[in-house]
Amino acid sequence: MSPAERRSAFSLAGIFGLRMLGLFMILPVLSLYAHDLAGSTPLLVGMALGAYGLTQAIFQIPFGAASDRFGRKPVIAFGLLVFAVGSVVAATADSIYLLLLGRVLQGAGAIAAAVIALVADLTRDETRTRAMAMIGMTIGVSFAVSLVAAPGLEHWIGVPGIFWLTAVLSVAAVAVLYLVVPEPEATSHHRDAQLTPAMLGNVLRSPSLLRLDVGIFALHLVLTAIFVVVPPMLVNQAGLATSQQWMLYLPVMLASFVLMFPLVFLAEARRRMQPVFVASIGALVAALLLLAWTPHNLWGIGGSLIAFFTGFNVLEASLPSLISKAAPVAAKGTAVGVYNVAEFLGAFLGGTLGGALSGAYGADRVFEVGALVALIWLGVALTGPAPHYLSTKLLHVGRLDPDEARRLERSLLGVEGVVEAQVFVDEGTAYCKVDSKRLDEDSLGQALEWAEAQAAG
Repeated sequence: MSPAERRSAFSLAGIFGLRMLGLFMILPVLSLYAHDLAGSTPLLVGMALGAYGLTQAIFQIPFGAASDRFGRKPVIAFGLLVFAVGSVVAATADSIYLLLLGRVLQGAGAIAAAVIALVADLTRDETRTRAMAMIGMTIGVSFAVSLVAAPGLEHWIGVPGIFWLTAVLSVAAVAVLYLVVPEPEATSHHRDAQLTPAMLGNVLRSPSLLRLDVGIFALHLVLTAIFVVVPPMLVNQAGLATSQQWMLYLPVMLASFVLMFPLVFLAEARRRMQPVFVASIGALVAALLLLAWTPHNLWGIGGSLIAFFTGFNVLEASLPSLISKAAPVAAKGTAVGVYNVAEFLGAFLGGTLGGALSGAYGADRVFEVGALVALIWLGVALTGPAPHYLSTKLLHVGRLDPDEARRLERSLLGVEGVVEAQVFVDEGTAYCKVDSKRLDEDSLGQALEWAEAQAAG
């Protein structure tokens, strides 16, 4: 990556990470705080926890489309300010209804698609995957940091203070956006990073992609549901005050990351994705049943959470990779857009379901229903074919006319290891699905040399 690309990727990953930190940091502390607000019921507490997911799902795609029309930075800045307003509303809420409104507004600042589009504008085809990976890593780190940091912050500044902090960080992110992030030389639509309406039908009709959408929906449904009941359970049954819960979350997250890395390596490098994927869903089922059926003491909860988050982290890392492998060659951005909508809808339903079940039947029913959801997902995953170990290559080919583009497509499809190829003259880009272990780099280079000669001529 060039210095400008690194600057763009780091600064945008920071903006994305700060916003996700604000959303995640409330997970371990909100359910206890919200129970004491006027008008609170278990259902409304659960809805407040997951409400951001509903507006995220609704506004994610429109924000991406708006960034094509009005520019990336204005749309991102608007979304960050909406998030800040939602944080202020939540910070000053004296009733569960105002808290719910604040969470809805937080989710309405759905900048993810616009940020990804700006990353695509600021990076070359051949370096874009690395920039996207940096953002993905930032999300994972933000989640882990939020679980560990939130209990301590709650002790020092309270839950309203956490909301005020996220508002300040969101406004600071606007400053970073305009002072640090470079201006793109040109704004264009990138099929690998953005939703393309013409490709939506193909994505929604793909059984492989729909299975993965079901998976991320189930994963975030279960995650949000358990955070409705785990923090109160730690206080009331395990005797661990909110301010001390970081002492549980820190070793849980460290242990789960240590266990995750060899499993992800086995899945990707050793091409054992299917058994690792299925085993990780099984770990979720087992962990949830342990939480439901074993005594709620500190050691039992801690051991169950290690199993849960090991499976969760493997799945959270694997699902985007599987989406990339399964998506049609030039529809990756569309597939990811639908996937993200499913993720946020899962978070909303998880909070709502967790609140309703805990209020009517208690925490154990939340874990049991979560285990049932994960078990259904396991059945869905087992019906699908084993994943193909393919990656997407974006190749800049310059200005070609339609006949030259079709000839280049035929040449690329003749290269050993290239499974799919499409050339788009409007982007000057060839999208290829390749098996990296079989790819004939020399033949691929010859095809590109021909394209460059045609574009130059």
